[in-house]
Amino acid sequence: MKSNYRKELIRNNIRIGIWGLGFIGYTTTVNFANQGIQCVGFDINEDLIETAKRGEIPLIGLEYWLGFPVKGLFEKNLIKVTTNWKVLVESEDIQIHFICIPTEQGSEPWDDALIDVINKISLRKSKEPTIIIIESTLTPGRCDDIVIKILKEKGHEIGRDFLVSIAPRRDWFISPDKNLKNLPRVVGGTTPETTNIVIDILSIICDNLIPAKSHREAELVKSTENAFRHVGITLANQLTMAFPDVDIREVLRLVGTKWNIPTYQPSLGTGGYCIPLSSKYVLMGAKDPDYLTILKDSVEFDMNHPQRVIENVLKEHKCHKIAILGICYKGDLKVHILSPALRIIDYLKNQKIELAVYDHYYSDNELKKITKIPIFKYPEDLILFDCIIITPDHRLFSQISESDIKNYLKNCKIIIDNAGVWSKWMDLFKEIKIRYIQIGSKNWLKK
Repeated sequence: MKSNYRKELIRNNIRIGIWGLGFIGYTTTVNFANQGIQCVGFDINEDLIETAKRGEIPLIGLEYWLGFPVKGLFEKNLIKVTTNWKVLVESEDIQIHFICIPTEQGSEPWDDALIDVINKISLRKSKEPTIIIIESTLTPGRCDDIVIKILKEKGHEIGRDFLVSIAPRRDWFISPDKNLKNLPRVVGGTTPETTNIVIDILSIICDNLIPAKSHREAELVKSTENAFRHVGITLANQLTMAFPDVDIREVLRLVGTKWNIPTYQPSLGTGGYCIPLSSKYVLMGAKDPDYLTILKDSVEFDMNHPQRVIENVLKEHKCHKIAILGICYKGDLKVHILSPALRIIDYLKNQKIELAVYDHYYSDNELKKITKIPIFKYPEDLILFDCIIITPDHRLFSQISESDIKNYLKNCKIIIDNAGVWSKWMDLFKEIKIRYIQIGSKNWLKK
């Protein structure tokens, strides 16, 4: 067994293989390459691979977060990308394998991609141990029940043929200061030796690494910390429904001044890959999920919250034509997975209300495929609608001018602003008799 994989990587004697080039896998790849480490990335998405080969960032919004150019990394041959998984399996010098594949499908945890990748990696025949570093969020227990089980069934010995570890990611892709280099990161291997080896490897790109007792504790960290967030966000949203006559936004701001409580913002609900699924991962992996009643309640409330808000607001205001501004779950990040906007669209389609959508991060064809509703032009087509629902806080939306509001919102009766991107125009909206709603503000919901 090599005593120092870090030195071998720096000397380019061995390479890193990355399974999956989404947000996690792509950023792992370019961060290692930016330190001079040779990487080979695999993905089944041919368009993504072709874009990456040109030295372009295939995921919109990452340029700002990364903070360094990537094209030169490809030109220097520090990064190769492929749709042929056999390259990673059959190359003797690709001794370190990062698992960055999706572990969710739709709104549920999903293991098929993990099973497929581990079966492929198990075909490796190497003189030196192959190191597996799992960055994907796993349902607790899947490392033992899937990863280690498959490797053993293929005749491999854990600790000799394969070193298995879990090192979940905590990045926040809209905030450059919350990145791979400086955020605390938990690492746990099947043995203390494996943990130390993986920490040594990750120290090339991470400054703050925290060893776990084993892979089992590390596996439960990501879903648990996000489940805490899920519960807190859900409680904030429940308070807005329970106290609609009180400024819950102000209450939560004041609560957040207590040293051990974060400040929560009421919203249309959670979205993205992490928070909405976190409680489901924990519930699915628990030996006795019946104890986790708070997580069950959070899942149910949060999933129905966007519909609940819109349904209650539209009881007061009969709207006939609604504009949906943005389908991303978060501003300036092209991710619509489990976005509240999509749940709102599905609900309103069933109500036979005329809808149209705009999001500049998506092409018209993408928007039509995802939402199955018409597209409108922003801002000029806003004049066609009597209701506007703004979900993500895209910078573009916050830049709307007073003249655009006066010219294009002449027929608008109500605005539901999830993140407050138009809050600076509240006085103007009062003047032109448009009801402006921010969830959780005083009397936002009139019961």
